[in-house]
Amino acid sequence: MEIKIIDETEKDIFNNFMAYGPKGHVLQSYEWGEVKRSTGWQPIRLLVMDEGKPKAGISILKRKLPIPGFNKCIFYAPRGPVADYTDKAVLRFLFTYVKSLAKQHGAILMKIDPDIKAPNNEVVRNLKSLGFKPVDSGKDFEGVQPKFVFRLDISKPLEDVAANFHSKTRYNIRLAERRGVKVKVGTKEDLKPFYEILQETCIRDKFLVRSFEYFETLWDVLVESGMARLFMAEYEGKYIAGTLAFIFGDKAWYIYGASSNEDRNVMPNYALQWAMIQWAKENNCTMYDFRGVSGDTSPDNPLYGLYRFKKGFGGEFVEFIGEFDMPFSPFFYYLWVSVIPAYRKARQNVVNFFRQIKKS
Repeated sequence: MEIKIIDETEKDIFNNFMAYGPKGHVLQSYEWGEVKRSTGWQPIRLLVMDEGKPKAGISILKRKLPIPGFNKCIFYAPRGPVADYTDKAVLRFLFTYVKSLAKQHGAILMKIDPDIKAPNNEVVRNLKSLGFKPVDSGKDFEGVQPKFVFRLDISKPLEDVAANFHSKTRYNIRLAERRGVKVKVGTKEDLKPFYEILQETCIRDKFLVRSFEYFETLWDVLVESGMARLFMAEYEGKYIAGTLAFIFGDKAWYIYGASSNEDRNVMPNYALQWAMIQWAKENNCTMYDFRGVSGDTSPDNPLYGLYRFKKGFGGEFVEFIGEFDMPFSPFFYYLWVSVIPAYRKARQNVVNFFRQIKKS
């Protein structure tokens, strides 16, 4: 076996394996590395070759740490590597090379969150034997990637897929159509109204959103290459909702969703999901991923509505084995997992305290 360092001239070879290899994922694509480059990450792409054929691949994202006087960084392979996780020899060969890279670059850790369903004791044992430590990322969205998702098998005819939807979900899809909701394929000019609705959604649901320039990069890198599509729901001459979906190989992912505070009763979100599932099917996908939900499925959880909405489409509730860290520097890793989070929490508590004083 040998390691092949991938550059742009070998993008197609890399992507073909990362799409269709074991546990292939869009976040391990060549293009995703380019998207993240625009936000300060440096992609490092490797293939394990055996007799001229790829056996495993990984797209590592490197990020420098703002520690004065130290040239330190972290390695992160989102949903990587793409490999047979039961093949210990290949995994060991790959991560032995990654360790040597870490030493060259000053990496303090390697983080992965594989696309492996839980429970899988064999894979967990294999990762631990290589030096990885499991990281508890909670049941909500505390981790880097969602630990819990809904995934829909769309290998069957669409009518069979739809027949498995909850009756209320099918009703709401038809309701949106009857009310006159039209789903359009978005153009780059539609990014601006999409982003405005996304900001409205963030305020309502209390989460942060990236800059508009980031979504322009997503368009330029992914949409222009056929790996993503913007969907816009129009009602009475105006946009009221939108979604952004990724596609890679025979899989599709619902990534971003935005909905206006107005006209939510015409069910645009149901129409958008159905349009994305149809698009995925037209592109010969066999799996459609609704992405994250909470692992706490009790009805009193504030996130239960999201769970119920996605569950209505008849997908499988999937829990992944979670995040794993391979520490390279015990001292700096301790700072990373213990001291820095504690400092940030203490600083936020002070900020919140003074905010309360101002309000009183």
